[in-house]
Amino acid sequence: MQGKRILLGVTGGIAAYKSPDLVRRLRERGADVQVVMTAAAREFVSPLTFQAVSGRAVRTDLWDPAAEAAMGHIELARWADLVLVAPASAGFIARLASGQADDLLTTLCLATEAPIALAPAMNRVMWGNAATRANVATLHSRGIQTFGPAEGDQACGEVGAGRMLEPLELADRVGHVMLRDGPLQGRRVLITAGPTRERIDPVRFISNRSSGKMGYAVAQAALEAGAEVVLVSGPVNLPAPAGVRRIDVESAADMLAAVLREIEGTHIFISTAAIADYRPAQPAEQKIKKTSDTLDLNMERTIDVIATVAARPDRPFVVGFAAETESVEQHARAKLLKKNLDMIAANEVGHDKAFDCEDNQLVVLWRNGREELGKASKLALARELVRLIARSYDTARSGTGAQRGTARA
Repeated sequence: MQGKRILLGVTGGIAAYKSPDLVRRLRERGADVQVVMTAAAREFVSPLTFQAVSGRAVRTDLWDPAAEAAMGHIELARWADLVLVAPASAGFIARLASGQADDLLTTLCLATEAPIALAPAMNRVMWGNAATRANVATLHSRGIQTFGPAEGDQACGEVGAGRMLEPLELADRVGHVMLRDGPLQGRRVLITAGPTRERIDPVRFISNRSSGKMGYAVAQAALEAGAEVVLVSGPVNLPAPAGVRRIDVESAADMLAAVLREIEGTHIFISTAAIADYRPAQPAEQKIKKTSDTLDLNMERTIDVIATVAARPDRPFVVGFAAETESVEQHARAKLLKKNLDMIAANEVGHDKAFDCEDNQLVVLWRNGREELGKASKLALARELVRLIARSYDTARSGTGAQRGTARA
């Protein structure tokens, strides 16, 4: 984070008392921090406090004659490498989602081209309110990332989701977003994630239990490693990491088409998506009525996305995933060989394993080797997996392996 410029927005809420410590944590990591406070934030913490810990005069007013003589709000918007709003109140989230620019902080958020991240902080009922959830979903769709909130005791005396993440964790998350000079710098990584939906009729479909969490974690880890990341995603309820370009698709055919459009110039292809193997051969044009006790569906094979990519003469380095309910390593190695993959990450699924869980464990295989990644959060696993992929990719590219996929990590 050395030399990175972070614009820290502070909005009104009791969690603002944590923000001076956040400034200190960011500066410890080498960041230059400029604080912008809303009027409500100044009711909780003095601007002088932030000036003392940041070493910079705090900006508070869109109508500051001295600062705005040279269009200071635009200058600040261009200065920032990242805009972090911590705490982000429900009111601020609502105003940002509706595109308002009625104070300095919202104006900066509209005027900047830097990634924006929010650390929400509010009462648990406010966080769970349908309006807040809709506003957050709107911001996610625009590529704005949220860090948290956490669960726990709240200032109002209640317990639940809505606490701002602690300064140390926020600083770590900011570091992961901004450290883009890792082992995949200069590489383009194309990732698929989530399930697909195969239409039965206009209102019904066949799908699977994939949440997309592992694929999104891999996208985050690849971004942190310095890659340009394109994420082709099936229908999931997840925000794309800030800085990742997401392409939303629905069916296996949609996913194949998107991958083939994006594959040119890709160095590494990672297929984490749970793509349907079969689809209804003739989806009904109208809703199927309940007229009998049984319903027969004639299914046909979908085109195998990863095998199609691996068969290309200009193929990238290809990494697959295998979700198995039994004989995990045996089935994964067979898939590695049959589809001519460079690497495969396998895990056991079913019941309470992998699907919709926050953690996972993997066995990673290549032609002449393997490595086990023990149970951990999906993001921690993704970082380890990306480390293996980067090392194996470099080895294969340098020609030191006997053949593609033989490099030990």
